Amino acid sequence: MTHIEKSQELFGQKFHCSQAVLAAFAEELGLTEKQALKLGACFGGGMCKGEVCGACTGALMALGLKFGQCEVGDVDRKSKTNDITVKFLEAFKNKNGSYLCRELLGCDLATNDGKMYAKEHHLFTEFCPKMVASATEIAEKLLNEYE
Repeated sequence: MTHIEKSQELFGQKFHCSQAVLAAFAEELGLTEKQALKLGACFGGGMCKGEVCGACTGALMALGLKFGQCEVGDVDRKSKTNDITVKFLEAFKNKNGSYLCRELLGCDLATNDGKMYAKEHHLFTEFCPKMVASATEIAEKLLNEYE
């Protein structure tokens, strides 16, 4: 199963976008799927506030697991991770128009009206899977590119 297929499967099982993307890479990055699902649980829907798309935060967590600074004073790794973060967000924005959930969806999930709009317009079932696939694809490219 590809990373995109895995993230799509998990999202289809009603996990948050953030959970689906992170868990698609979990095993190869040293997490169990269960750990990844738990770790990504609070980031869906732009942290339920329409901020940075949860699919993006899931991807950024995966990139952080692979490349993130974990040693005091490792400024090279910190700089590399910052560069990868910017590249990911720029690539996602270029492909999708934004990396902010409320801009992507055209509604604010922090409000009841926004949640209702998203449900009525089938955004979680028709639009969000595309964002999950996009974030997974871009993360996979960066994981391979910076190997």
